[in-house]
Amino acid sequence: MRHLKLVHWLLLGIVFVAVPAGANAQVAVGVAVHIGPPALPVYVQPVCPAPGYIWTPGYWAYGPAGYFWVPGTWVLAPEPGLLWTPGYWGYGPGGYFWHAGYWGPHVGFYGGINYGFGYTGVGFVGGYWSGRNFYYNRSVTAVNVTVVHNTYTREVVVNNTAARRVSYNGGTGGITARPTSAEVAAGRERHVSATSVQTQHFEAARGNPALRESANHGNPSVAATKTAGVFSGPGVTAARRENANASAANGGKGQPAAQTGQQGSFKNGGQSGSAAANSNAGAHPQDSNAAGAGGQGKSAGGGGHTEGKQQHQGKSGEGRERGGERGGGKPPR
Repeated sequence: MRHLKLVHWLLLGIVFVAVPAGANAQVAVGVAVHIGPPALPVYVQPVCPAPGYIWTPGYWAYGPAGYFWVPGTWVLAPEPGLLWTPGYWGYGPGGYFWHAGYWGPHVGFYGGINYGFGYTGVGFVGGYWSGRNFYYNRSVTAVNVTVVHNTYTREVVVNNTAARRVSYNGGTGGITARPTSAEVAAGRERHVSATSVQTQHFEAARGNPALRESANHGNPSVAATKTAGVFSGPGVTAARRENANASAANGGKGQPAAQTGQQGSFKNGGQSGSAAANSNAGAHPQDSNAAGAGGQGKSAGGGGHTEGKQQHQGKSGEGRERGGERGGGKPPR
């Protein structure tokens, strides 16, 4: 068991989610923990339940019994046009602090952590808003096209695999990313705090002993769930070995949910971390060039890949998208 020393203890179930809507989400809250969180587990993304749902990646939270896993899940956006900026652990004076996530018109800084499924460490390439409709990038998002019709396919290039699965920024062995000017600007925009559904999801995870790192040793039996707060039955996926290659329950092949420390870009254009992006539909990719990854999969009904076609390059680079239109995209044709 990890030996943890606390500077101060608060009820983390409150501070993890209760950030005022107008607060600067880059301010650390809660406790200082003297050891960084475990590596991000490997898991397959459940299929998107319905239009308008946004993927919120799983993360390690901290409680009286130590770190515990909050499964990734689909959450209905509180209002059209809002995107989720994930929270992250960052090192500071006294230890590691949690920086709470938030909803906003653009994705801000989340520590450079590659949570996977469109969250490459910089921005978000899993989809975009056009008016009141959200369009899903099938190359990195699991969707069933018989349920979700607003889709497109855009290849995502992921650079630098040197720090895969690292779940914190700063400190020993942490990600060294710093906010870009765009991310700083996004952090100053109007924010909406985690929804009540997200709060309930967190509380359910905190109360589940099987999700504690001391019990699962970094491989939670519920790594992701289709429905927030539901930790059993269809739509639940368990953590897997990093090199796992067996078929997933939703008909695909597993791939690491996160290859942390990488930074990504759209190969063919688009706008990262924006509520809208110009994009064109493309062929559904059938293979993966991800070095060392466990492949990829289609969602049930042929809807989408769990973590789609990627090309990993040894050279580190910034997340960027060329040819996009910030703040004003068009639906794919």
